[in-house]
Amino acid sequence: MKKDFGKKESVWGRGAPKRVKAKVEGRRSPWVEIKTFTFHPTIYKSMIGRVSEDAVAGDIVTVYDRKGEVFGAGLYNGKARVPLRMYQHGGDAFDEGDFYALIDRAIALRRETFSLDATTQAYRVIHSDGDGLSGLIVDRLGDVLSIQVHSFGVYQRLSEWIPYLKERLEAKEVVVEVDEKIVDLEGIRIDASLSDDIRFAKFEEHGIRYEADFRDGHKTGFFCDQRDNRRRFGELARGKDVLDVCCYTGGFALSAMVSGGASEVTAVDLDEKAIAQAKRNANLNGQARVNWTHCDAFSFMRQMQRNGKRWDLVNLDPPKLIFSKDQEAEGMKKYEDLNQLASTLVKPGGIFATYSCSGQLSAEAFESMVIRSAHRAGRRLQILDRTGAGVDHPVMSNCPESRYLKAIWSVVW
Repeated sequence: MKKDFGKKESVWGRGAPKRVKAKVEGRRSPWVEIKTFTFHPTIYKSMIGRVSEDAVAGDIVTVYDRKGEVFGAGLYNGKARVPLRMYQHGGDAFDEGDFYALIDRAIALRRETFSLDATTQAYRVIHSDGDGLSGLIVDRLGDVLSIQVHSFGVYQRLSEWIPYLKERLEAKEVVVEVDEKIVDLEGIRIDASLSDDIRFAKFEEHGIRYEADFRDGHKTGFFCDQRDNRRRFGELARGKDVLDVCCYTGGFALSAMVSGGASEVTAVDLDEKAIAQAKRNANLNGQARVNWTHCDAFSFMRQMQRNGKRWDLVNLDPPKLIFSKDQEAEGMKKYEDLNQLASTLVKPGGIFATYSCSGQLSAEAFESMVIRSAHRAGRRLQILDRTGAGVDHPVMSNCPESRYLKAIWSVVW
């Protein structure tokens, strides 16, 4: 049964698709017609044709193709930058209960198929388009669910979905975050009652203890996507001198020291709050000895280059540097400079792990850039592996750009 989600807002405004007042024979209302055939989950305004007059923000709409045949179903918000988000393709009817089926499917993948609870208390429960739930991200961090929303229709339903998520995941508290730009673009009215009054969450990942700070942290508070890479990095660290550049709250550094048994670890980040959180994380693990350094990555690596300092194992995990096509050239230049500097700080025969979380940068372009940067520094890479996010960050075939995290592991000569 379709639930009542309160008063709905009109989606009609400047730039909105053309409304159709007259009833179109045989169509399930409310409906949207698309002009372009695509299985991509996000449909932009230029791809939308006619829309039934009764379609309002947050509605489940039946989607028709240009021939008038049922194409699928999605959530509609005519004022948004992405006015249509697809949740089903095909002729079957879609209602509120089908959202719960998608939620159940996402939970089963993590808890039943991959048994993530056995090795970690922190993982992504719902990965937006990767789980067929466009606009919704849910991370489990211990007893807390950290939720990010990018869609008006999703936010409108959270009061119904949150109790269900808490029950299914045995979670005690919830934090809901919506970026200010999304609030404006989607026309979302923030309901403070959706979030519990909580700032910190403590949890374990592969035996290492962490704390997420929901006020000063980034995204959902912790980068679950790097879980498998953190473990691999730790496995390579035994007895080695380790450098972790752009360390954020210390995940790689602590994996190297606590579980890996590194001889010495130096961790660098420009974010003073991140360094403070990294130190707290170290204290949670018996005051793990790490040389935390509050410094700009470029400045630090250039100084170490001048000093002739090198490490056995170097990790480079910069923040997102390419946000749009317009910024691609500038962001790529920063990636090249960082990787060139980092490659010079690896001892001959040492290991270099480098990452990009920019979805606009393809895996092929990323690898070419890393190789080019090392060659410019007079180094050669013996590439060992190419990895990405963990299994809790699946990528749907109709949305390949959601494979945003890329990693290259190599020996440097």
